[in-house]
Amino acid sequence: MKKLLGALCAATMLTAPAFAQDYPERQITMVVPFAAGGPTDTVARLVAEKMSGDLGQQIVVENVGGAGGTLGAGQVAKADPDGYTVLLHHIGMATAATLYRNLAYDTPNAFEYVGLVTEVPMVIVARKDFEPTDFKGFIDYVKANGDSLTLANAGIGAASHLCGMLLMQALETPLVTVPYKGTGPAMTDLLGGQTDIMCDQTTNTTQQIKGGTIKAYAVTTPERLDLFPDLPTAEESGLAGFEVSIWHGIYTPKGTPAEVNERLSKSLQTALADEGVAKAMADLGTAPSSAEDAMPAALKAKLESEIARWKPVIEAAGVYAD
Repeated sequence: MKKLLGALCAATMLTAPAFAQDYPERQITMVVPFAAGGPTDTVARLVAEKMSGDLGQQIVVENVGGAGGTLGAGQVAKADPDGYTVLLHHIGMATAATLYRNLAYDTPNAFEYVGLVTEVPMVIVARKDFEPTDFKGFIDYVKANGDSLTLANAGIGAASHLCGMLLMQALETPLVTVPYKGTGPAMTDLLGGQTDIMCDQTTNTTQQIKGGTIKAYAVTTPERLDLFPDLPTAEESGLAGFEVSIWHGIYTPKGTPAEVNERLSKSLQTALADEGVAKAMADLGTAPSSAEDAMPAALKAKLESEIARWKPVIEAAGVYAD
């Protein structure tokens, strides 16, 4: 028996490094828990293409939308921990831990970490004929007319939903929230004037802002954006402490070998250092994460801190999903 156990241990020690050294040997699936064409999907396809070249195997993006990103995340949590199924998710990975009462997975303990990809700024926007001419006027107008104003979002747990909750808390004014099944239809109705206000990522609003089809009022970053230098920050216009960005990270199922996660992390760092990726992200109002942030430890720390940050916000709002 001792000889058998010794042989098994020796085999394990030999096969684990060999597995990591040979990885990847086939196609990798990157699950994006939102619809194709949305801001998270855009980020995923940018990095997947470059990582494919570095890894020597194609990364295929699979969109598994629904339930605020929890369906796709749950699918990855149950996948084989072999490095061939990965998840690219945004801040909703952290907020779902409080938003959803019956998650099919335990967020902090269901995944391994690859690294942060990017932090996307948010912009407070409105239909193009919205009455206020600047953000201070916007604040006054919303406080005076909150009962009759609609605030669109892409569904519970979406970036626009989270930013909208913070906006209503900061203004101390409830608005009529209108949830949609995705960013696309939410933006379509804002463009058509069926809704009044939205707070969403630059990856989803830049084209419309530059085209004049929606009106932009403020950014949610600590400093103004080079992309929109004339837009004030929410804080400088009177909303003290109003700051939110939508960070994205890559995860693997719990139990994925550390060597595999490190290989994916190095590939992610290579992709984010690519000039083409940096330019594409700049055009969307964001930037690649640093090499230090595109590492497992950085993503783990980010997720843990964001779960703690958003838990009291969500509990104060009293908004939950089953």
